[in-house]
Amino acid sequence: MSHPNMTEKSLVDATAYMTLKNIQDTLQQEEKKKHDHEEGEEGEGEVEGEHDTGAQGEKKKKKKKNRKKGGPKTQTEPPTVPVSKLFRDKYPLGEIHDYRDENLWRITSEEKRAEEKLSQENYEDLRRAAEVHRQVRTYAQKAIQPGMTMIEICDLIENGTRALVEENGMASGIGFPTGCSLNHCAAHYTPNAGDKTVLSYDDVMKIDFGVHVNGRIIDSAFTMSFNPKYDRLLEAAKEATYAGIAAAGIDVRVCDIGAAVHEVYDSYDIELDGKSYDIKPIRNLNGHTIGPYRIHAGKSIPIVRGSSDETKLEEGDHFAVETFCSTGRGFVVEDGECSHYAKSHDNPFVPLRLPKAKSLLANINKHFGTLPFCRRYLDRIGEEKYLMGLRHLVDAGVVSSYPPLCDTRGSYTAQYEHTVILRPTCKEILSKGDDY
Repeated sequence: MSHPNMTEKSLVDATAYMTLKNIQDTLQQEEKKKHDHEEGEEGEGEVEGEHDTGAQGEKKKKKKKNRKKGGPKTQTEPPTVPVSKLFRDKYPLGEIHDYRDENLWRITSEEKRAEEKLSQENYEDLRRAAEVHRQVRTYAQKAIQPGMTMIEICDLIENGTRALVEENGMASGIGFPTGCSLNHCAAHYTPNAGDKTVLSYDDVMKIDFGVHVNGRIIDSAFTMSFNPKYDRLLEAAKEATYAGIAAAGIDVRVCDIGAAVHEVYDSYDIELDGKSYDIKPIRNLNGHTIGPYRIHAGKSIPIVRGSSDETKLEEGDHFAVETFCSTGRGFVVEDGECSHYAKSHDNPFVPLRLPKAKSLLANINKHFGTLPFCRRYLDRIGEEKYLMGLRHLVDAGVVSSYPPLCDTRGSYTAQYEHTVILRPTCKEILSKGDDY
């Protein structure tokens, strides 16, 4: 058997080595091009590798310039950029809380993960609405100052909401009228046209507003005060709300959530102008479940102990944990001019005799459906001289009225609220932000 000499063997080895190296270099170049292409799509115009020169460098610069022309990458002040322009399909998650105890298994369950995938579209609608809420309220908390009228405050919030959610009929828009209840008034106050009320340094104001995308509503509220003497009142409401959220979960009884909230309020009092007051939960105000285009969907979540309601929260429940507290008696009554209304959900057909009532109902169906609205919203869609027609709809039970809810005059009330969803694998506080 013949053997190749040393020269022939070296030549073969060198040829094989060069062939292998060329293949490796080609694969590396292909991989690098693929990586650079992906970075170019995600980054700020990086279309080629870092060693590009000449014509390719000019192309890179042009790409960057074109991207900047596409619009701002951050929010403006006041907010005007729709959140859909700031995020690519996926919106920020809320704050995630793992289930505990008997529901711990859900975290790693493949079956529950598969169920979640079926609801991703709904989750994204909620997260888009939540991001609108966060950005609007972040600006509002900086911009609102004593001396502004209630109408100016509501316009600031509502105009920002409409812009950021890209208001589009029943597909997206405001979830319910902006509440800006002052002092002893705890809820359901928004100014009607002509209201001259001005915010003062010593006011305690509850800002409660909603955003919806395809009927998926985010309901969240906070309290503003400028005089630091009220800080403890606000602190109590915030801590109690988070205690309620911590207690909420699948198969938890709503009465147990109320007990957790009440326990926090038991530990708070406040001194105002030399007099001490217990901080009490407002016992006839509650949190609530939320349904598509329906701000109150059936279940109530009490904020006091001793409730006889043993209804349990369930997987998939979408709800608002909101707590109210007061330096007064801890009980509210209807008081003042009504501004909030909503079409009834389950009212049977009622024949309407008043032509104006019929035309008004048609407009309510078109613009609001079963979402709450206020008189300013009727003014905005061009309704005129509608009070008699609106009263007729209320008397007929077709529309429900929601007057302001107030504690004793001279008292002060505070509120905090978040929207939560019990996903199959975890609890998500959808409206949570850096502010609260």
